[in-house]
Amino acid sequence: MVYVIALSARELERIDTDLRVKQSFTKTVAVAALPEDRTPQITLLVTRSSADHAACPLVWLGVVRRPRGEKVAAVDARITVDLVRECPVPVQMRPFLNEVPPHVRPALASALSGEVAVLDDEHSAHVLSALSRQHDLLRRTLEFLGTAAEPDPFDARRDEDLAWQEQHDMTRLGLSIGNIPPSRLAAWRRPNDPDAPFLAGLISEPYEQGLIEHDARHPGFDTDVFTEAGWASEGLTTGVSFRCDIHVFEHLGSRIEVANINATPVEARLGADLIYYHEATQSFVLVQAKRVPPTADTRWIYVDDRLLGQLDRLDQVAALSRPPHAPHEWRLGTDPCFVKLAYWPMDEIVAPGPAPGMYLPVPYVRMLLDDETTHPHGFDGGSRLGYGYVDRYLGNTEFTALVKNGLVGTVGTTLDDLRTLGLRRAEEGMAVSLVVERATASPRETVKERHKRNHARGYDKNLAKNARRTQSREPGDGQEPLFGA
Repeated sequence: MVYVIALSARELERIDTDLRVKQSFTKTVAVAALPEDRTPQITLLVTRSSADHAACPLVWLGVVRRPRGEKVAAVDARITVDLVRECPVPVQMRPFLNEVPPHVRPALASALSGEVAVLDDEHSAHVLSALSRQHDLLRRTLEFLGTAAEPDPFDARRDEDLAWQEQHDMTRLGLSIGNIPPSRLAAWRRPNDPDAPFLAGLISEPYEQGLIEHDARHPGFDTDVFTEAGWASEGLTTGVSFRCDIHVFEHLGSRIEVANINATPVEARLGADLIYYHEATQSFVLVQAKRVPPTADTRWIYVDDRLLGQLDRLDQVAALSRPPHAPHEWRLGTDPCFVKLAYWPMDEIVAPGPAPGMYLPVPYVRMLLDDETTHPHGFDGGSRLGYGYVDRYLGNTEFTALVKNGLVGTVGTTLDDLRTLGLRRAEEGMAVSLVVERATASPRETVKERHKRNHARGYDKNLAKNARRTQSREPGDGQEPLFGA
């Protein structure tokens, strides 16, 4: 089935910048109008008009992952349209009626003058088929959305799926810090190789999403920092024994380069790391994920010799930092390494951001392990770490805010340091996500821009408006090779 949401030109203009920034929006719908089928649906956002001469352009495409929505009143429900993408080519829906079979036209014409309509399976198939014939780029966009609507689920019974889930979460956390919508990781299929990184299964968009990206693209980057070092994506790099997959993401002026690295078989994997590097300030934070059970009363782990050894190695990582010598190098503390105790709710369908959990700086973990609160049966009875045993911790929102504002992390670490660390962590058995936020200006200008983005109300919307004024309708040079199907 296909959702058709028809909004007036004025409504579309009002929400335009929100759609560009968030790449999602919500709509209240009468429960009676919702389908019984709970399968995710392709969604068309068109300009509403009942006039026969009105073109009714198709403006946006997206996916409703939960077609029944969330009930908000006795007769109403709220649906969320995710993965909102601008229609890559002009499509006028009123003339388009002639492209579908005659028996489909009345339902589609009615949808163009209504507000929210759900086409049945047969009508939906004809509409999507006709849209795909309009342009190859539109066909590939619809195929991408169809895949992203129903990514392969992680199977908790399989070691490789648990490893991919953890590496996915670390990558998703990195994108959240870098202001990249996490939905950019939505289209995923299970790799054939169980030892491959999560990104090996990511299905690229048919072109770099958001035509505003073309105008905001930074021309100074010929390649990413990993390819510069001779790392080859989608396979074993020549002369070394690690598997690396590389993707580049851009959104509203931010450029984020991501490498997933695995150097051990999945059965020897010890966990997942995020190493987030801010190039302009030569600073990184390292997050090591530890999985805890999902049920509320068991979200804790026993502290064993393996974890204690991992804490020792994280202390060695912290030694890569030096004292600050400039205002932008000042940090709240000298602790760049964190342990994240993460859990995945059993009923999770598609999470909008990083998995829930607690972030604990390594020195704080050591302090906790010396405290009686983590020893419910006395100091001879073993230590427990997690919910119910830790009273203060950082959640996703607090942690990402600290990193976004440059208040935690190392000082004076280079890209070479980063790459060396990433390989070492992979060789130690971690599934590593290296996420690099590229420098687009001097450290001082970057820090000022960073602060504005994090604190000025509506700053991202202004970026979207400014870029929209000069955007082109077609993908720019280099977009399809970088993110080609």
